[in-house]
Amino acid sequence: MTLRVTTHALALLAIVLAAPLPAATAIAQQQPANLAPYVPTPQDVVDRMLELAGVRSNDVVYDLGCGDGRIVITAAQRFGARGVGIDFDPERIAEANVNAERAGVQDLVTFVEQDAMQTDVSEATVVTLYLLTSSNMKLRPILTRQLRPGSRIVSHAFGMGDWEPDETDQFDDERGNGRTLYLWRADGTVRP
Repeated sequence: MTLRVTTHALALLAIVLAAPLPAATAIAQQQPANLAPYVPTPQDVVDRMLELAGVRSNDVVYDLGCGDGRIVITAAQRFGARGVGIDFDPERIAEANVNAERAGVQDLVTFVEQDAMQTDVSEATVVTLYLLTSSNMKLRPILTRQLRPGSRIVSHAFGMGDWEPDETDQFDDERGNGRTLYLWRADGTVRP
């Protein structure tokens, strides 16, 4: 095997190696945090999450890591709730917007391409999550600082460390897979 290195490749390597460390760090810090792989929540689990949260028409549902938008779209369709989906992947945001239009709820939902760690959720009355426990822990201080008392947080499958949920719902989904949902109610206590 022969390795051929072009002048262009060498010049690019020299630029990368010559870049000051603070600049490289700044570039890395601008990248959104990947809080979980994209795995769509099955529709029957979405329905159960919204029921556990007690979603009503006067709620504002935020889905952090919204993927194709199914949670906020369902909240709008079933309950007339407003919804905001947050995802850092532009392809997921585009897909969510198409899905909202198909469902006829584009006037009730908004999708924002943003890092969930940078999102202001203070308008939310319900926040839904299908992230990893470590990601929930990163979000916990943000959620507990910004959410008004009485706001609800529902997580599919993953807890929030030592913050005990107000309710836990364990069930088998339509395919027979065991599922666990957790519900917390914000109480004004900021949890690190």
